[in-house]
Parts: sequence; C-alpha cells; structure tokens
Amino acid sequence: MAILKSKDISKMDRKEIESKLKDLRMELIKANVSANKTNAKTKEIKRAISRLITFQNSTSKDVGDKDVSKSAKEELKTKK
Repeated sequence: MAILKSKDISKMDRKEIESKLKDLRMELIKANVSANKTNAKTKEIKRAISRLITFQNSTSKDVGDKDVSKSAKEELKTKK
C-alpha cells in the first residue's frame, strides 16, 4: 500500500477518488480479517481513506451551494 499524499489526491478526478476509496475499503476489510487487530498496515489504510474523504468533502464545499436546497438558502437569508 503506497502512502497517498495530498498532491497525488489533488491530481485525481472525482471518479478516480471514488474508485480508490472503494479499493482501500476492500483492502482494509481484508487486512482486518487476516490480522484480527490493528497494525501499521491498517492504520495507514485508514489514514489514506480519511485523506480521500476529507479532500472529497472539501472540494464539494468549494463547488458552491449545489447541495443546499432552496428552502435552506431562504432560511439562511432570513436568519441574517
């Protein structure tokens, strides 16, 4: 398992990130079954998964208010 750096993740597109997440999750399951406890390999896989998810969440927030419904936008305007 290679260490994922933020530079490498930023070069990936959304589909690559999703497929990498899927692969890492399967690898984590296999590692947990064989080890029955946490070791250095599982820790590194968990870190890579969290990096991917964090990057995915930060890019979705940068895109804008696409995920926010109209009613939620109106609520925010009325609160201000």
